[in-house]
Amino acid sequence: MKIKPLADRVLVEPAEAEEKTASGIIIPDTAKEKPQRGKVIAAGNGKKDEPMELKVGDEVLYGKYAGTEINYEGKDYMMMRQSDVLAVI
Repeated sequence: MKIKPLADRVLVEPAEAEEKTASGIIIPDTAKEKPQRGKVIAAGNGKKDEPMELKVGDEVLYGKYAGTEINYEGKDYMMMRQSDVLAVI
């Protein structure tokens, strides 16, 4: 990955949106919800007073409107601060 986040930022690859409900109903593209989980692809070094706790490969949950969407080489990613991440799965 050529993108290197700075300070307390992480680059997350969002998980695919659900295509079916639990009962088997297919969800159209217009009704799919934005995924709220993903995998950390790259992480910064942290701040002087706040070390980086996340590492590459972590599965994380984040807020619905957290971060900034980035499209790099045809793939979608989310750039967000470590504090925007709610939990490590």
